[in-house]
Amino acid sequence: MNMEFKRKLIIPKEIKEMFPVTEEMAALKAQRDEEIKDIIAGRSKKFLLIIGPCSADNEDAVIDYILRLRKVQEKVADKIFIVPRIYTNKPRTTGKGYKGLLHQPDPGMNEDMLKGIIAVRETHIRAVKETGFTCADEMLYPENHRYLSDLLSYVAVGARSVEDQQHRLTASGLDIPVGMKNPTSGDFSVMMNSITAAQSSHTFIYRGWEVTSKGNTYAHAILRGYVNKRGRSLPNYHYEDLITVCDMYHQEGLENPAIIVDTNHANSGKKYMEQIRISKEVIHSMRSNADIGNMVKGLMIESYIEDGCQAIGEGVYGKSITDPCLGWEKSEKLICELAELL
Repeated sequence: MNMEFKRKLIIPKEIKEMFPVTEEMAALKAQRDEEIKDIIAGRSKKFLLIIGPCSADNEDAVIDYILRLRKVQEKVADKIFIVPRIYTNKPRTTGKGYKGLLHQPDPGMNEDMLKGIIAVRETHIRAVKETGFTCADEMLYPENHRYLSDLLSYVAVGARSVEDQQHRLTASGLDIPVGMKNPTSGDFSVMMNSITAAQSSHTFIYRGWEVTSKGNTYAHAILRGYVNKRGRSLPNYHYEDLITVCDMYHQEGLENPAIIVDTNHANSGKKYMEQIRISKEVIHSMRSNADIGNMVKGLMIESYIEDGCQAIGEGVYGKSITDPCLGWEKSEKLICELAELL
């Protein structure tokens, strides 16, 4: 094989023993898991807000940001349920660029996957202990979910991964809500097929074991826009798009039909300020159509301490080194405005 086997990495059981979850943390996660499930299933009318940095590049800045979210959560608790994004592994279209905390705990240093595994778990543990939030992460590597399975309350399967069988089957074996994004092509049928697969039972190979999943009835759609054949970003958050997905849900007869709208990525053309307008337009669509109002369960917003993004090495605290994010002051204002609109 044309690869170097550098070292055998620590297994999930061992790192969980090194960095354990307390009974209090486990109880908090169980409570938050159920609240998110209630929102997805329509048993709760609260609005789900999955918000945070594009990538968790700096542990201290991420925890600082989430502590700010905690104060806002208390203001809007009757309307909005916040799940912070701690995205620790990033898909790269060409394979180049910062791949996240898992690969590089220090973005200025060489890749070190062992240090990365430890940094990822420590960051998520700090979030629970210091902020009372259990968080969301992207399932880029399905086999790695076990490193965080006792900490995460929400998982997203990205646009580049949603067609992959291992992602779909692993999602079917998780006991937390999993959002399946539409693929980069924008084909809704691919997304709906992925939800069908994730909601079904399967037997497959996972981490060297033959396993059987029970099916995840909380798997649902995330609309993130798409890229056409000319490479142009196009949105799919408009009223007509939401109606189309609602109709497809009705036709497929899937359990717990739910839609989350990702306000950045191709929906905004990565123009981070557009997230404000997009968020409000989605709320307007919800208020204009009962079916949309019932199926749209929340938003995904990329937000950090400082507006925009920077190159690795610039050293601006709390500013994204991947996609541009909405800064804190604008984010706080938007959350409060959304609560008023709901």
